[in-house]
Amino acid sequence: MDFERVLKALLVEFRRHKIRYAAIGGFALGVLGYRSATMDLDFLVHRDDLEKLHERLTALGYERLIETENVSHYQHRAEAWGGVDFVHAFRKVSLSMLSRARSYKVFGGKQTIRAAGPEDVIGLKVQAMVNDPDRKPQEVADIEML
Repeated sequence: MDFERVLKALLVEFRRHKIRYAAIGGFALGVLGYRSATMDLDFLVHRDDLEKLHERLTALGYERLIETENVSHYQHRAEAWGGVDFVHAFRKVSLSMLSRARSYKVFGGKQTIRAAGPEDVIGLKVQAMVNDPDRKPQEVADIEML
């Protein structure tokens, strides 16, 4: 995945269409100054913005492969655009995480992205371990870095 290219396109759409989001997961670790072995894009997105998100991602050539009450996954046909995961914020805890997100400079200051704070990233990683115990070694390593 060409992270800079994908993020540039996504962030333009998020801003233009007022999609409330925060980077989470491995990329958020990088934004916060830590290295993670995971190299994908994960976002927390306000549930009320999911329809706008779907329209924008579809316009960029993404196809929604998974949609549940809690998450959605989009995949692009072109490898350089990769896949993007979204956690839907609608419960009190996830809405609070979204409201606490801060802006960070990335790619040498060329881009600004909103990202969840370390405590919220840790909380999501703990939840990921509970949901999928096979992820525990990587999640624990990421939590220890934070």
